[in-house]
Amino acid sequence: MTQLNDQLVRDMVEKVLQTIQSGWGSRQAPTPGKSAPPPVTVGYAPVHAAGAATGAAPRLGQFTSVDEAVAAAQAAQAALARRSLAQREEICNVIRRICIDQAEELGRMEYEETRIGHPPHKGPKMATVGKVVQGVEWYRTQTGCFSGDHGITLEEHGPWGVIAVVTPVTHSLPTLACNAVQIIAAGNALVCNPHPSGKKIAAHGAKLFNQAIYDRFGIDNLICVITDPTIESANALFRHRDIPLICVTGGPGVVAAALKSGKRAVCAGPGNPPVVVDASADIDNAARCIIEGATFDNNLLCLSEKEVFVEAPVYESFMAAMEKAGAVRLTAQQMNELGRICLEVPPEGHAHANKKFVGAEACVLAQQIGLSVPPSCRLLFGPTTADHPWVQAEQMMPCLPVVKADTFEQAVDMAKQAEHGFGHTAVLHSRLVDHMTAMGKAMNTTLFVKNGPSVAGNGAGGEGYASFSIACTTGEGITTPLTFTRFRRCIMVDNLRIV
Repeated sequence: MTQLNDQLVRDMVEKVLQTIQSGWGSRQAPTPGKSAPPPVTVGYAPVHAAGAATGAAPRLGQFTSVDEAVAAAQAAQAALARRSLAQREEICNVIRRICIDQAEELGRMEYEETRIGHPPHKGPKMATVGKVVQGVEWYRTQTGCFSGDHGITLEEHGPWGVIAVVTPVTHSLPTLACNAVQIIAAGNALVCNPHPSGKKIAAHGAKLFNQAIYDRFGIDNLICVITDPTIESANALFRHRDIPLICVTGGPGVVAAALKSGKRAVCAGPGNPPVVVDASADIDNAARCIIEGATFDNNLLCLSEKEVFVEAPVYESFMAAMEKAGAVRLTAQQMNELGRICLEVPPEGHAHANKKFVGAEACVLAQQIGLSVPPSCRLLFGPTTADHPWVQAEQMMPCLPVVKADTFEQAVDMAKQAEHGFGHTAVLHSRLVDHMTAMGKAMNTTLFVKNGPSVAGNGAGGEGYASFSIACTTGEGITTPLTFTRFRRCIMVDNLRIV
């Protein structure tokens, strides 16, 4: 009997080792010159190459019907739930690798469709998803455990199922890819209703991601896209009974629709980030940082500097530093003239951008008022009053209004008014810790950047992780995989405590 038990133990150990090797073997790249290993089965269907005889051809996430997309995503999420965390991480890495390896091509395709932003910045923006967006590695660190006289309690973060996603035209595929990595890392699938002006690149990106996932893991439709998106399809997605959670990155209209859905919604809404430059600031550094943040992708980022308030003693030196750093200075009259062309002022509410000029190059804006500047010019700037439409609008153009403030306190008050309570981003250039503290408390924004470009608040030149969804409206902040999870607690009473 002892010999039989020993043999059973050896057999069990061998099977366990085989299972471990099978489950993790795909993490190792094939040796150059050798073919990849054949499909293996580890408690789930074998992984086949696309086009293999597995039944119906893969849809690769392409749908016109909301109901069909949600049903397909449900099936994909059920398949994902049967996989290990290690395999879930590999799926996220497949998406990341495409974002890095094909960044320039995907960025070019996005610009060709949307025609907004600065083409050389599209590739690096795409690659950001592969480099600094958090996946399973973040999800792994957040488990909690309590041990005491009454046993052990384990707290974990579980998936919701299928999550509805809306992406903006300003960053159509980067936002979709970012959301996909985080949502899949959390164990979910997603259905995306992209902005209609960015629908082609969103659908193409989803097809690329799904094809790679299907080829390697045999799961189709983890990332579904409505290929002909409308307001009606967005509302149908929000109201769908099998959608428990919504993630919206966009303007106030789509955010309002999501919040009216009756579902939990993670909403990354608008921003109008102000900058304050006080009398203690390193003026040359402030000018360089403001230009860096305000010109990235022609000011399309919701966190980019949109207006500047400068304390009077350093106002003229700041304006000179901006010119020295390469920005082109306009007169107050030119700012007024350009504003009448590039901004729209409704009878009620604050001004907003003329869509025709969103993300336009600085030289194109200058041409509207008969001013010729070289294509290398990245930013226009000029003096305005605090109530000027350039200050009040989230303009998303490389034209920056600068307002003189009598005191630091007045600058902060004007900045707070211009931010409109969006709670998004504020920037301060100062050497005074008291000023940093005072402005941080007054602004109450999700991101508060000191002595750097705005983009440092989202992991670009500053510490920390990044996301293309900064949920200021609903308070989640920079999204992570945990944003897309349900809190769950598992309790063992009076047992399993071993000390």
